[in-house]
Amino acid sequence: MKNVKVEKKKRIEGEIYLPGDKSISHRAIMLGSIAQGETRVKGFSDCADCRNTLNAFHKLGIKIEDHSKGELTIYGQGLKGLTSAREIIDVGNSGTTMRLLSGILAGQDFSSTITGDEYLRRRPMRRIIVPLREMGAKISSPDDNHPPITIVGQKLHPINYHSPIASAQVKSCILLAGLYARGKTSVSEPSPSRDHTERMLKYLGAPIEIKGTTIFIEGISELKARPIAIPGDISSAAFFIIACLLLKNSEIRTKGIGVNPTRTGIIDVLKKMGANIAIDNIHQLCGEPVADLIVKSSSLRTTKIGGDLIPKIIDEIPVLAVAATQAEGVTEISDAQELRVKESDRIGNVVSELSKMRASIKEKKDGMVISGGKRLIGNSVNSFGDHRMAMALTIAGLIADGETTINDVTCIDTSFPQFMDTLNRMVE
Repeated sequence: MKNVKVEKKKRIEGEIYLPGDKSISHRAIMLGSIAQGETRVKGFSDCADCRNTLNAFHKLGIKIEDHSKGELTIYGQGLKGLTSAREIIDVGNSGTTMRLLSGILAGQDFSSTITGDEYLRRRPMRRIIVPLREMGAKISSPDDNHPPITIVGQKLHPINYHSPIASAQVKSCILLAGLYARGKTSVSEPSPSRDHTERMLKYLGAPIEIKGTTIFIEGISELKARPIAIPGDISSAAFFIIACLLLKNSEIRTKGIGVNPTRTGIIDVLKKMGANIAIDNIHQLCGEPVADLIVKSSSLRTTKIGGDLIPKIIDEIPVLAVAATQAEGVTEISDAQELRVKESDRIGNVVSELSKMRASIKEKKDGMVISGGKRLIGNSVNSFGDHRMAMALTIAGLIADGETTINDVTCIDTSFPQFMDTLNRMVE
């Protein structure tokens, strides 16, 4: 277990290229593997989660060449070209890998077992088990909810599924299974979740149709391989954006960041709070909108955050809470109960650890209430093995008086192994 000490900094500045989007990197490996032909990938995120996806498809018989610097070649074998793994597939901490891969494995001609680390084995999987069973899949787990899960591949049939939650992982699992079902499968959500799966499927020629919050997919016999370029990860950018807003006399430019509207809730919220963020050089990259973000120090005011906005900022709420501690007024975050079942209980843990740093923050069942304008004081805080908690607490340490020790930062490798080095180059 590695710990890191952080001291208060004066400012942050510079130009930054961030790692490729983690969500899109997962999907590039998965869809490249079940497409027919050679997929060249640029901008792949070299984080532990995405490596777990890559390793899973290695075990399933897919040849993937790593050319370094985020460039891969995937030799796709088609929808039915995977082969049975000789061992249990361990996906580490990656819930995305487990849930999306389950949709693909449900339609194969062999059996598979997927497990993960101690944190992933606590996360709920019934949310994908139920719809996949409706499609004819055979799935079991020790308690019918938590990993490991065993999938016996079957001939699937289409369903019209109404998801009780807005979850890109649930939606994507069903859409991927729908590729193997003869006929049209649909998924409806209570509000829109991130749509990287739909965009990449459409880019690769899959018959996708979208009507409001319902997505339809037709079962097909083949996906055709195409080159995939991955934009920078806006969730990784959020930590640098908020550091820049909170440290005086600071300015940064993040280059080539994905600005998919299902992911830019963090920008919308921060602008509403008075953040000076400009969007420049907007263009398209393999079906995804991309831009540069120019950020300058700002005085923030508080706001209310909830409803349909939550799925668009679900990964950024821990660091957004840090920003709220320095904003003028009271920030209330509601409808975010999904944070309870992420890599850790991000509601309870954000409240407990920022409270140690003298933040005025109270826990709610579905969120938190933060009274801003309070000076943070350095302390020893815990990441709970959660990468986004570790990075959010590091940003809190940059603005806190004294020294902050973040315990267990090894988990940052889950999404952003270069985080500390990049941050240290930019702050003074």
